[in-house]
Amino acid sequence: MDVRQELCKIDPSVRPHFSTKYRHHTWAHTFHSRPEYYIQPQTTEELQQVIKLARRCRRRIAVVGCGHSPSDLTCTSSWLVNLDHLEKILDVDKESNMVVMQAGIRLHNLGLKLKEHGLALPNIGSIDHQSIAGAIGTATHGSSIRHGLLSQSVLALKIMLANGRTVSCSAEQNTDLFRAALVSLGALGIITEVTYQAVPSFNVQWAQSLHPLEEVIADWDKGLWTQNEFTRVWWLPYTKRCIKWRANKTKKSEYSPKSNWWNGSVGFHAYHVLLYCAQFVPGILPWLESFVINVQYGFKDGAGNVAVQEGRTGLLMNCLYSQFVNEWAIPLQSGPEAITRLSAWLHGDQQVANIPFSSKNVYVHAPIEVRVSDTSSTRPRPFLDNTPPTAPALYLNATLYRPYNCDPPCHDRYYEAFEWLMKEMGGRPHWAKNFSTVSRAEMHAMYPDIEVWIRIRHEVDPDGMFVGDWHRRLLLPENEEKSNLPNEERMLKVCPASAGGLDWVGYIPGRTSSPQGSEESFDIMHGVETEKSVLFDRTTSEEEEEL
Repeated sequence: MDVRQELCKIDPSVRPHFSTKYRHHTWAHTFHSRPEYYIQPQTTEELQQVIKLARRCRRRIAVVGCGHSPSDLTCTSSWLVNLDHLEKILDVDKESNMVVMQAGIRLHNLGLKLKEHGLALPNIGSIDHQSIAGAIGTATHGSSIRHGLLSQSVLALKIMLANGRTVSCSAEQNTDLFRAALVSLGALGIITEVTYQAVPSFNVQWAQSLHPLEEVIADWDKGLWTQNEFTRVWWLPYTKRCIKWRANKTKKSEYSPKSNWWNGSVGFHAYHVLLYCAQFVPGILPWLESFVINVQYGFKDGAGNVAVQEGRTGLLMNCLYSQFVNEWAIPLQSGPEAITRLSAWLHGDQQVANIPFSSKNVYVHAPIEVRVSDTSSTRPRPFLDNTPPTAPALYLNATLYRPYNCDPPCHDRYYEAFEWLMKEMGGRPHWAKNFSTVSRAEMHAMYPDIEVWIRIRHEVDPDGMFVGDWHRRLLLPENEEKSNLPNEERMLKVCPASAGGLDWVGYIPGRTSSPQGSEESFDIMHGVETEKSVLFDRTTSEEEEEL
């Protein structure tokens, strides 16, 4: 079907810009894909036209922000939409600190704009490159026993559905849709507006120091996670030491942490080269871990650093290089056992580890990140919240760097063993990370409410306009009437990419008819409120091709 002709049928006065030359890749260059069209709507009205055109032309729409998820979740050979131009702060209530924003705004820019109003996000993850919609939709979290997911502070959402209409939802209105959309994974529609509970801006005073692993384990139930508002641990598996980072809000003035030559560009590139050398001689990784920590902290436990920074920057960390990230949430109380067993496995003690995979000649990167959150009191709770429903969560993140976009040789066996242990600990994988051994059946067993999420997803998008192979592979039933939806995209093949990682190619089978029309998908929602999109000022990108 000719896109130009169909665009004229919809509304020739509002012409979205379509680029045919864009090549998509994840931030870590783990996956690459070439969408048929890359579209950056300038207004919500243009976004509405894109959705209507996709429905007429039977195309899938994937939405991407910074592409920080290293999985193939955002890969498509169909249409890829980016909301970077929908980044306005629409309203700030100075009495309640409630902020209404367009959903394409990146967290970094959001932090700056909130600062102008004397506000801040109450909590943030390790990076601030993501859009607010992407952070919400993938269950992004920080590291604090006093905070849950970032979506915990979401008061209301507006979502543009597959029929081009906009739905409002909140804890009081369309609650089931709200619970589904709080971790939507891009499969329900396009979040266009977020109402968020901000807090007065704040500084944090943080300190980090080096400690033996056994000391951290001994302090586990004695205030390790509760003494400070924000706490995270970087575990160094071969030296059996940890960097303990903790922070609290403060009224003190800012001052920078001490720095040395290793923290600058020389250290950055030197470490990158050494990691690349370890691709060919993996056995040097235990030595490399010890070398880097001693350069940064010295040989003495307790050495460290302190600083006072704005909360919007002080809670962040530098991800350094391209990487695989395999993070799971397990009950906090299971942390000591999980760490002890994984440590034993990495050191070749199979009896203590009790993991049915050999660790011989497996050498991994440091650190393993250890973080916490508590969503047990969150109401309403997202259907796909991956944390324990009745207790605090511990996140273990087995990071593997990809020096110069090369996959580390330990990847398959390390992650196979790690994921086996996480499953035995009652864990659930982080939606935006690299988990590889989880089946659809296992995913359904992990989430008692997943059928409700699937039902709502089919109601609001019966033709599968927002369904990709990742969703079908892990979440959606395969042998049902609703398999192979008209707009659903499947993976055709993956092959090695010249720039490292994998090239992903998809197609749209379109083998079945829709169970109902896309126009009906809105009307069947009980009590749903429709709204016309608001037209904002439009700017033109000279780099895009126009249709």
